[in-house]
Amino acid sequence: MTAPVIGVTTSRSGGWRSFLLHRLALARVGARALRLTAGRDVPHEALDGLIIGGGDDIGAELYGGQVLPDVRIDPQRDKLELALLEWALPRSLPILGICRGSQMINVALGGTLHTDIYEVYVQAPRMRTVLPRKTVHIVDGSRLDRILRCNPCRVNALHHQSVDRLGRGLAIVARDEAGIVQAIEGAGPAFLLGVQWHPELLVFTPAQQRLFAALADAARTARKGQAHTGGLALTASGQGSR
Repeated sequence: MTAPVIGVTTSRSGGWRSFLLHRLALARVGARALRLTAGRDVPHEALDGLIIGGGDDIGAELYGGQVLPDVRIDPQRDKLELALLEWALPRSLPILGICRGSQMINVALGGTLHTDIYEVYVQAPRMRTVLPRKTVHIVDGSRLDRILRCNPCRVNALHHQSVDRLGRGLAIVARDEAGIVQAIEGAGPAFLLGVQWHPELLVFTPAQQRLFAALADAARTARKGQAHTGGLALTASGQGSR
């Protein structure tokens, strides 16, 4: 079987750096990354899995949040990722959300966000680091727990938003020591997982590499299940086709 193809969404500005890290992480587990960016034609290629990546804040109007004047948003990226999720979720395409991507999964399923975690979790340390210095506690027996096999785990922290009210069919499976949601996952059998940290920056940490390995394994299974249709594909408008 050829390598499963994983679509990876990135920011338009500087997103190529993030994409290179994802491409490395996926290549190490036998998968191929395909960059998806707002403002460019969506490649006409079958996708076996999806990573909704980190970067820009999500527009507050999408979840009824407070609009902050000093954050970077990209409405076109919001639109692309919502379209991708609208296409992928009903098809049970394996999906991994990273930081912003975890939040976008929640919003796409009707959930809301804390626009600024420090206004809600006032005692939380203002941590911003690419190094694994935040401690997160994983729900025993969850999909994430079975993948990471570390509990508690040490992760990095680059966010100022987080999940507030959960979207449909999601469960909280990790929090940090301040109580901030650090991971969510779908309640059904499909691979649907969102983490608030950036595992692509911890690519040589075995526990974090297992996230990408699990996504690639789920994508291979999805490809087998779709073999009679040639896989799943996107049109240039971002809508799904089979």
